Amino acid sequence: MNQINQENNIDVKFDNSFPSKVSLETELSESLYETMKDFVLHNPTWDQYKLINSALATFLVQNGCTDSSVSEMYINQLFTPSKSF
Repeated sequence: MNQINQENNIDVKFDNSFPSKVSLETELSESLYETMKDFVLHNPTWDQYKLINSALATFLVQNGCTDSSVSEMYINQLFTPSKSF
């Protein structure tokens, strides 16, 4: 994208007024959905949003993300007690 901006002399500025949450829609395999649903049903401190946030933060940190807010989410979920199902 930087190369495109330089070629077209476009100055990109990020607006910090965007909301801190976005909506995400995706397709899941049935087995992944059922496992997620069972986990949430058996762990009352978790919901589908917390589970997805935790999974994404874990993936990103383990693959080199250095954003401090993502790292904070990852660290926080490490110390969240949950029982196995």
